[in-house]
Amino acid sequence: MAGTARDVVLTHYTSQAARSLLDALCVVYADAYGVDPSERKTDAFRERAGKGMEREGFELVTAEADGDLVGFAFGYPLPAGNTYWWEGLRPEPPEGFTVETGTRTFVLAEIEVRRAWQGRGVGRRLHDELLSGRSEERATLATNPKAADTHAVYEAWGWQMVGQVPGTSGDYFDAYDLFVLPLASERPR
Repeated sequence: MAGTARDVVLTHYTSQAARSLLDALCVVYADAYGVDPSERKTDAFRERAGKGMEREGFELVTAEADGDLVGFAFGYPLPAGNTYWWEGLRPEPPEGFTVETGTRTFVLAEIEVRRAWQGRGVGRRLHDELLSGRSEERATLATNPKAADTHAVYEAWGWQMVGQVPGTSGDYFDAYDLFVLPLASERPR
């Protein structure tokens, strides 16, 4: 029987150290979605994670219980200049909203927890641990527009939906809902 969020040990990794964990991350990812690790969905995750690990400022936080990897979260800052992240955002954001400096916005790219550990606070601990040490002014994430339960969780954690962007060729969804969370010390916990 799985324990609680208090039973897990959280560990931070930079991109170099995270590369050695990629196979284990894929197993957790597949379990979180209830798919076989050899399915296309997991292959697509492996590719995304590998690209994420190449980004400057990449950070991974893992959750382990009794030596087993039960969850993880990772992300990276958006680079300075014009970034794909906000392309096509609707409704039209306020002037300057999409300007990136390389230190303005952190992307929470993935947060995954094995099914046996879901609903026990592990995801929230991973989320808070990854974001608590960030120096950026805000974080962003993208979700399936039809994932109402996921939206409700993020909103309860203080995230605000800012709009929707179109998906691109090869994406799972035709569009993604984008959320933003201030990373100032006074943000809600």
